[in-house]
Amino acid sequence: MGDMDPSRGFVKDVKRLVIKVGTAVVTRTDGRLALGRLGALCEQIKELNSQGYEVILVSSGAVGLGRQRLRYRRLVNSSFADLQKPQVELDGKACAAVGQNSLMALYDTLFSELDVSSAQLLVTDSDFRDGDFRKQLSETVKSLLSLRVIPIFNENDAVSTRKAPYEDSSGIFWDNDSLAALLALELKADLLVLLSDVEGLYSGPPSDPKSKLIHTYVKEKHQGEITFGDKSRVGRGGMTAKVKAAVNAANAGIPVVITSGYAAENILKVLQGKRIGTLFHQNAHLWEPIKEVGAHEMAVAARESSRRLQALSSQERKKILLDIADALEANEKVITIENEADVAAAQQAGYEKSLISRLALKPGKISSLAKSIRVLANMEDAIGRVLKKTQLADGLILEKTSSPLGVLLIVFESRPDALVQIASLAIRSGNGLLLKGGKEAKRSNAILHKVITEAIPDTVGGKVIGLVTTREEIPNLLKLDDVIDLVIPRGSNKLVSQIKSSTKIPVLGHADGICHVYVDKSADMDMAKKIVLDAKIDYPAACNAMETLLVHKDLVQTGALNDLINDLHIEGVILYGGPRASNLLSIPQARSFHHEYNSMACTVEIVDDVGAAIDHIHHHGRHVTHFWQRSLLMSLCVHYFVWIYAYVCTLHVWMDTDYLFFIFLQCTHRLYHHRGPGNCRNLPASS
Repeated sequence: MGDMDPSRGFVKDVKRLVIKVGTAVVTRTDGRLALGRLGALCEQIKELNSQGYEVILVSSGAVGLGRQRLRYRRLVNSSFADLQKPQVELDGKACAAVGQNSLMALYDTLFSELDVSSAQLLVTDSDFRDGDFRKQLSETVKSLLSLRVIPIFNENDAVSTRKAPYEDSSGIFWDNDSLAALLALELKADLLVLLSDVEGLYSGPPSDPKSKLIHTYVKEKHQGEITFGDKSRVGRGGMTAKVKAAVNAANAGIPVVITSGYAAENILKVLQGKRIGTLFHQNAHLWEPIKEVGAHEMAVAARESSRRLQALSSQERKKILLDIADALEANEKVITIENEADVAAAQQAGYEKSLISRLALKPGKISSLAKSIRVLANMEDAIGRVLKKTQLADGLILEKTSSPLGVLLIVFESRPDALVQIASLAIRSGNGLLLKGGKEAKRSNAILHKVITEAIPDTVGGKVIGLVTTREEIPNLLKLDDVIDLVIPRGSNKLVSQIKSSTKIPVLGHADGICHVYVDKSADMDMAKKIVLDAKIDYPAACNAMETLLVHKDLVQTGALNDLINDLHIEGVILYGGPRASNLLSIPQARSFHHEYNSMACTVEIVDDVGAAIDHIHHHGRHVTHFWQRSLLMSLCVHYFVWIYAYVCTLHVWMDTDYLFFIFLQCTHRLYHHRGPGNCRNLPASS
């Protein structure tokens, strides 16, 4: 699998596949059976069968084989005078009846030599109108596959009642290509392979030297560009029928590869993820902007584009952001559809609710993102600010000014809105960007990346923001210390440590984001309840949700602690206790004060006073400088991992930050670590 093409990564999950072999592959130019090609086909199926794959074969060739045999029989039985007469075309149905027997006899012989059993299943278009038939067909095939038997399908042309298959709008399938696509859907296959007499789909007739092989078919791009040549010498529909069947199957979620049946190991290569043939995939239109771009090329393109971005004026970069905001709102429907597909796939895969919560773009989220981008666009330009002036001599002044960092590589979790926020920051600060999001959000990330990059003018180029789609590219990117200037990983401690140890590029890393809320004995309890509930239940999957609640010991005696606990229970929050709280409240003891739940759960502990709360956070927090001030009403010590602009006027790229949250009667103040969050002003360097 080492040479697997990034677009073919799905083959790792293939268990059941349908292989369709056409008449042009089954027979030679003289109409006789192509024994060598059929032998190679059977050997590949044998190999797949032994590896545990479930293989279903759809084979054409009966009509062609029968025609060749009947022509020979007619020749043998004709007199010399008969041969001088015009020859009447043989009845195709009679050819099918004769040829099917010979075709299956050959398959049975070849598979028997390989110690593999095969079974014949002949179907017609009208069969599939019967729901009971479809159900029984699935059960029969399931039983055969469980016994490692190869089901071999063919249309029963001998008794088919269809007169004009390509003009019959009521037809369910029209040839073996569309039959193969139908069976792939009915039998829940993971892959459909259509074997042809050419390498795949070309931009024009394969015989034309100017025609190019299309490796990944994108309907929106290629449908109007392809010129189909004549169909093959035999068979019914040719490449036009294959493309139609492939598009239908791909739209239904089944990947399709059209490749040559002449090569000895093409099926095995397809399942190894090799870049052969033409791939049809439901998500291919999302891959197109980054297709065929390697790690180094993507990074170099981002750097070159970032230089053009830096050359723009502040107003020009501002306009790009405003155009992106408009594009997001204009494409909200398609973004929502792709995001819902990601969420549905995550739910089906059994992911935790906390991850699904991060993954989902809730109603109004796109509008909120667009609004935040417009706020960012109207902020003071981060590039070219004079930070310091030093007069070295008369008439010689040294200025220290802010300048872009260069190219950033940011690895983040399955949070699609983060892609929008980071991309906006990069554009405003003049930085090139490479993004690698969680695989669970691949469709959401792809469509958001597409919308954003298409809104960037050609004077800069959409390649200023690259989207890395596979985990395998990360090690290659981490070697590019001559092209990438900063890596910002967002994930587990293990991920951050691995990245730090694998690269010479500066890494802005972090660890757990354990947010602490402390309720003092002097707090306004009505306000305290509202803040505690909001800090936990508003967005429990967020990195800045409350994970530990610290409560002054006097609140135990007054009953205020019980009120807080009851309110959290009512909202469905699962509580774990520190040593004191678990005994007093009879709740399970937390396994660690360093645990980040990212869900509807938190740790509760009782402390003696605000000093003990500070000591607790110093010991169990991230050990970053704090700003402290006592409030007579309530003090909340919060260890935050900042990533959104919710409480401040800037968007934030992730950086571990500890600060104090003060609650007064009428206003809220939040004090930041002196280094500040990673925002628009902090992304530039200085020169």
